[in-house]
Amino acid sequence: PISGAVFPAQRATRRVGLRPAYGQARVEVDVDYLWLGAPDAPTVVVQGGISAGRDVVSVDADRPGWWQALVGAGAAIDLSRLRVLSVEWLVPAALGTTSISSTDQADAIAALLDELGISRVRAFVGSSYGAMVGLAFAARHAQRVDRLVLLAGAHRPHPLSTAQRSVQRGIVRLGLDSGRVDEALALARQLAITTYRGSAEFGRRFAGAPEWRGERFHFPVEDYLEHQGQRFVERFDARRFLALSESIDLHDVAPEAVSARTTLIGFPSDRLVPLADLCELQRRLRGAATLEVVESPYGHDAFLK
Repeated sequence: PISGAVFPAQRATRRVGLRPAYGQARVEVDVDYLWLGAPDAPTVVVQGGISAGRDVVSVDADRPGWWQALVGAGAAIDLSRLRVLSVEWLVPAALGTTSISSTDQADAIAALLDELGISRVRAFVGSSYGAMVGLAFAARHAQRVDRLVLLAGAHRPHPLSTAQRSVQRGIVRLGLDSGRVDEALALARQLAITTYRGSAEFGRRFAGAPEWRGERFHFPVEDYLEHQGQRFVERFDARRFLALSESIDLHDVAPEAVSARTTLIGFPSDRLVPLADLCELQRRLRGAATLEVVESPYGHDAFLK
């Protein structure tokens, strides 16, 4: 039990076996997970983007969970009626490989369910990279999930989004080669933030005049971006970023392999996952699928806001 948790919780690690997509042999890996909610209730898997950890809700008094507003008693994901399972993303080093696939993440979750004695989950709720892993899970483990709820994620990355992430990874690799990794990771994160948020939000928040400061003009958006970059450096590892960013761009699931009932949620302001890609996904899914279009000024980050 976790001190301060509203519901009984396990925050633990289990060793599971899987065969990596980019490896030659079966391996054993440690999966860190959080499992909490109503005892003996159906389990829902909840996974976020590459920077979201297992703490979907707070398990201590110091830090809120990354989806605190949507998971709780009486919330959208109701912990008084359900149990939530969330895991930390694996990285290649854990598998003894150079790259990691969304299918590796899905297989690790399936293996963890075996360890926990869960034969089938009520739903897989995934956002961004989590939505990609949700599709991979449903394609590979169709009998293990009743339904999918997928926000801001599709069956493949859009090539323009891959281009933007490729530049970010190039910046980080340059930082690793030059010994300036923190600066590079912060700069890559700043660039990423410009793709996560919508044009309308930036237009509203940062339309002011530049300010002369320290030998040059500083624009209103710069302080915000620098703050976001520094926060990311304080909690994220450069090589982990490279691996998980690449994993997004390696993702490729045939929608025809997914038979679970699916709800897709997309945002017109999302420049990373265009609505056209979600429309294609909806058409091609083998199971019944609906697409909910939600207006938001927050772009790809709408699922967090």
